[in-house]
Amino acid sequence: MKNQDLKRRTKGYALAIIHLIEGLPAGETCRVLGRQLLRAGTSVGANYRAACRARSKADFISKMGVVEEEADECAYWLELLVDDNKVPALGAAPLLREAGELTAIAVASIKTARDNRR
Repeated sequence: MKNQDLKRRTKGYALAIIHLIEGLPAGETCRVLGRQLLRAGTSVGANYRAACRARSKADFISKMGVVEEEADECAYWLELLVDDNKVPALGAAPLLREAGELTAIAVASIKTARDNRR
């Protein structure tokens, strides 16, 4: 996958998270979990863009580690919202799948960068 493709994909993910957050029911739980999900979901793309501008392989690996953490964190917040019946499982499924795929892409990128460093 090319940098531009993944930039578009992570931006699309952020926008999908934003739309989900805007549709959450009112209440303290949704406000708190929604804010956490919003932060993590928009951070994935922002940190990927930062990784694309890394100054060294070590910097790239570090920044992609943040992408991995944030994508995985998205899955956690989504799972909580689904488990607490704040979001329908069917509605969250594409976002959970994408969080898993973005996490896997970050892990693979980190592994490749580490292997190429040797």
